[in-house]
Amino acid sequence: MDNAEPQLTPVQKFGEAIADRVERWMPSPFVFAILLTYVAAIAAFISEGSSPADVALAWYGGFWNLLTFAMQMVIILVTGTVVAYHPSVRGGIQRLVRLPSNGRQAVVLVGVGSMLVGWISWGLGLIFGAILAREMGKAANKANMPVHYPLLAVAGYLGMSLTWGWGLSSSAGLLQATDNNIFMLEGIIDRVVPATEWVFHPYPLILTGLSILYGSLMLWLLSPPDQNARGIEQFVDLSDEETEAGLLHEGGAEAPDAGVVAPAADSPADRIDNSRVLGGVLAVTGLILFGRAFLTQGLGALNLNVFNFGFLVIGMLLYSSPARYQREFNDAVRGSAGVILQFPFYAGIIGIMTGTGLVDTMTEALLSIATQDTFPVVAWMTGGALNIFVPSAGGEWAIVGGPMLLAAQELSVPIGQTIAAYAVGDAHTNLLNPFWAIPLLAITGLRARDMFGYGITMMLLLVPFLGIALYLLPY
Repeated sequence: MDNAEPQLTPVQKFGEAIADRVERWMPSPFVFAILLTYVAAIAAFISEGSSPADVALAWYGGFWNLLTFAMQMVIILVTGTVVAYHPSVRGGIQRLVRLPSNGRQAVVLVGVGSMLVGWISWGLGLIFGAILAREMGKAANKANMPVHYPLLAVAGYLGMSLTWGWGLSSSAGLLQATDNNIFMLEGIIDRVVPATEWVFHPYPLILTGLSILYGSLMLWLLSPPDQNARGIEQFVDLSDEETEAGLLHEGGAEAPDAGVVAPAADSPADRIDNSRVLGGVLAVTGLILFGRAFLTQGLGALNLNVFNFGFLVIGMLLYSSPARYQREFNDAVRGSAGVILQFPFYAGIIGIMTGTGLVDTMTEALLSIATQDTFPVVAWMTGGALNIFVPSAGGEWAIVGGPMLLAAQELSVPIGQTIAAYAVGDAHTNLLNPFWAIPLLAITGLRARDMFGYGITMMLLLVPFLGIALYLLPY
């Protein structure tokens, strides 16, 4: 019968069951951060015997401790957003969304695209995946192709939740590749760790390839039957083209800021602001300096500041006009507002965990059970557990990197393997904590509760794969 309920596979039933419950109970990302603050406070009170006053002072003491790193992370996100919104990139996305012929293919394509671009840059991968998910949803709607939009969004988030930790923008890797980093100054490690050990090495490269294959298979299996698919039209008002154009920059990068009166097209000020020579010469100079760093230092030149500088000048070169680039940058900063707001609150959670000794208790408990064979699995579990409370890979690594590096040296575990195992733990539980999904939610028009049921399902489905891969794969 046409009206009969579709037969669901066990994986589909699992996904729908979790999605139904999360949709009812999951709060907004900001409230999620506030609730985690209370959870950390209660854990410190119970585990460490800290008084409410001790917890409050520790929270206040840590509130502003991540300002430098927060700025670096926002620049990664913003510069990635600017590049992702360039017309040439958007044109490529439009070509991609015409490839699938059914909903499952659409979900897998978005997932693979997000994971590949996320390996290059988590900021670019996050925004690219979000735009790809939304455009795929629109294309499916026009073609009357059933596809489950919340799962499309999760697929667009997989770069941020899986492959980026093994990629070029790995926060822990970039920090260790920076000379005179905190652990070198503390005497825990006596050298920089070049990218050839934590990204351009067979271990993380094989893990990345396997994870893309496994993640794609899980997306395929999770895709609900056509009758159960909820398309983009159930979440986004596609009839309001003007609003949509403003949200997705479809008005073009040349559109002036709302409420700002543009100067006459032939005025000297306008010509200076839009001079492609001014922007282009500076961008080319920056790219030459960016390339020079690698020519003189090899792949070991890659660190957080070099990475940010590269994406900044690439964006300038793409847009060339200073005024146009500034408008795109301003729009991208607005999209990261939720991240900027919440960073100090997560820094406060770090303050609670470090100021009361809670993080030492957690880390020591996990590392105490590690052997040379199980250390990568334990490092993954440690990164994942901390990321729930502190979704900032660099912030977490600054806390636990020292004990983890010391334990790795005692067990004769290579530093590159330690970084890779920890990094995927940090990425993995982004499928539970919605902090980094804020820009994606804004672009896709979804609420956290709409997509994170499938996000949590994917997180659980990845557990056996990551555990086995990290345990068996030699460095």
